[in-house]
Amino acid sequence: MAAKELLRVENLKKYYPIKGGFLGRTVNFVKAVDDISFTVNEGETVSLVGESGCGKSTAGRAILHLEKPTAGEVIFEEVNLTTLSRDELRKIRKDMQIVFQDPFASLNPRQTVAQVLEEAMYIQNIVPPEGKRERVLDLLSKVGLAPYQADRYPHEFSGGQRQRIGVARALSLNPRLIICDEAVSALDVSIRAQILNLLKSLQREFHLTYLFISHDLGVVRHISDRIIVMYLGRIMEIADKHSLFDNPRHPYTRALLSAIPVPRPGSKKERIMLEGDVPSAIDPPQGCRFHTRCPYVKDNCRKDVPELRSAETNGGSHLVACHYFEEI
Repeated sequence: MAAKELLRVENLKKYYPIKGGFLGRTVNFVKAVDDISFTVNEGETVSLVGESGCGKSTAGRAILHLEKPTAGEVIFEEVNLTTLSRDELRKIRKDMQIVFQDPFASLNPRQTVAQVLEEAMYIQNIVPPEGKRERVLDLLSKVGLAPYQADRYPHEFSGGQRQRIGVARALSLNPRLIICDEAVSALDVSIRAQILNLLKSLQREFHLTYLFISHDLGVVRHISDRIIVMYLGRIMEIADKHSLFDNPRHPYTRALLSAIPVPRPGSKKERIMLEGDVPSAIDPPQGCRFHTRCPYVKDNCRKDVPELRSAETNGGSHLVACHYFEEI
């Protein structure tokens, strides 16, 4: 039985205007996300990966409409979010939540943990007043915190504990989709593993769907079902994790994978070193966005934008945006 599609992103763009001149007119745009399309099926974990500044976090925020998209469509359970009014969008937000990168900055320092968790329940009116305390204690238990910690403030917790609070807040409204925006990148390695295992456990228990945003391919390999590789606002490759790690087809993906440390002393790994810097999102290169750093670049790459094409002979789901991936 085919998996049910939960989220579909079509031709999503997010541009930020650059103002200039005496009248403060728009003179250019930062093209943070520039025409990306993908789907997320119910119950799976899809990861967005790429270097810092590639647009992956902006894409996540635009999907939730924390940043209003410049163009494109975000369809959640067959509802086009870009056509909804503010009140209609607020009603559907309970099904789409986010865990932020910085657990301390995302929590109100003047609120106790109980107040943080109760606030969303109050806004969405999903738990009666007499049941909120019980719900708070249950959420804390689910994420590995003790009941007595409900009346403490964020500064009284460690970084890992604060991220557990962030996860509990995301769970408080019984969401269908949770976007994890670099949710473990600010944590120590040992704590990072604990939070990843917690997320996987909660996914099984509550049938959650994750859009996991990260620059760490080691983390992505542990938690993902499918992986989307982004570069300078565009998608370079989409594949399930086994296909991507065993047989990467895009030169950029190969370079990213070559940078993963080998956890065996004395082992050697050929590193693909990319020359030059990432171009500016204000004036991105024509044609393939990666052609300024690609070791296999040809004239066609500098002029024509490559479409996502199947890298499998049977027309499977391994998609690559490269003119010459068959040759390399």
